[in-house]
Amino acid sequence: MALLSPLIDLQPLTLAALVLVVAVGIWLLSYVVDWLHELELGAGIGYVPFMEDPSSLDRAQFPSVFDKSTKYLSLIMPAFNEQNRIRSTLDETFSYLQERVKKDKSFTYEIIIVDDGSKDNTTKIGFEYINKYGLDVIRILKQGVNQGKGAAVRKGMLCSRGQLLLMLDADGASRITDLEKLEAQIANGVQKHQASSKQNLTSKLDVGSVPVVAFGSRAHLEKQALATRKWYRNLLMKAFHLCVLLVAGPGVRDTQCGFKMFTRSAAQQLFPNLRLKRWCFDVELVYLCKRLRIPVSEVSITWAEIPGSKVRFYSFVHMLLELVLVRLGYGFHIWKIHTNSSKST
Repeated sequence: MALLSPLIDLQPLTLAALVLVVAVGIWLLSYVVDWLHELELGAGIGYVPFMEDPSSLDRAQFPSVFDKSTKYLSLIMPAFNEQNRIRSTLDETFSYLQERVKKDKSFTYEIIIVDDGSKDNTTKIGFEYINKYGLDVIRILKQGVNQGKGAAVRKGMLCSRGQLLLMLDADGASRITDLEKLEAQIANGVQKHQASSKQNLTSKLDVGSVPVVAFGSRAHLEKQALATRKWYRNLLMKAFHLCVLLVAGPGVRDTQCGFKMFTRSAAQQLFPNLRLKRWCFDVELVYLCKRLRIPVSEVSITWAEIPGSKVRFYSFVHMLLELVLVRLGYGFHIWKIHTNSSKST
């Protein structure tokens, strides 16, 4: 024990040094993230990737979210190795959208699949739907390497043509018909904006021109989820929610639901500023909405747990790191919020 006593005496110092090293590392990482983001903005946020077209060798560029909208609704579907789940999701989504077109000829839409570096047949399955419905209706944006869900959603949003932009998961966990609930909430937000700005409520306003956001929420299912999940996952989720509260503040109970709707104006302001590329980009979006004074509302939706979750134990560690990055980046003004991004809708 005498030989171990010096080591025991050094443990608190070692722990303090480790904490200091981690803190400095996170601080430096926040600078690196901001530097890379500024490089991207400097290169021009108008840069857009090319569409994947199975019927042609010609390369066609995606449009930009800053162009004039030419669709009513854009559906952005990030996908990473989703060959086993994306087909049923696309079938259900197209069935619903085609029915809406039959009922309302003015209803126009597009689906953008962002293949985030998949190693399976995700893109090949997407090609089947392009051949069936056409490149004007469904498009594929293929990222060469996996960059994370946040990066995939951001790319898809910046290439969208809709007045309304819906983010939805490829696993079909959310019911597609619930997008009408989000639409209704967006419409309420637009009407409130008209009333507060003393605009003529009878005049028709482009819904995409008002910055409003509606988040699908599973908060009403929390008791059921707590009863079915393993105890350590519940503990980790409780800890995560506490950290989210400390970082983004109150107001949104379920930040992580993969079913969110943005007006075009809101997307123009939010997504050029988005820095996180993986798990906690949703939390950063909440933070940005508050800073940019974009109203956010939660809407209860139908949700089903789908087998094949990609969340692992180490994912929670990554989430906590990203939350610290958000707190440091914005709290110490390392990450700047660009407010001159809005253009024609």
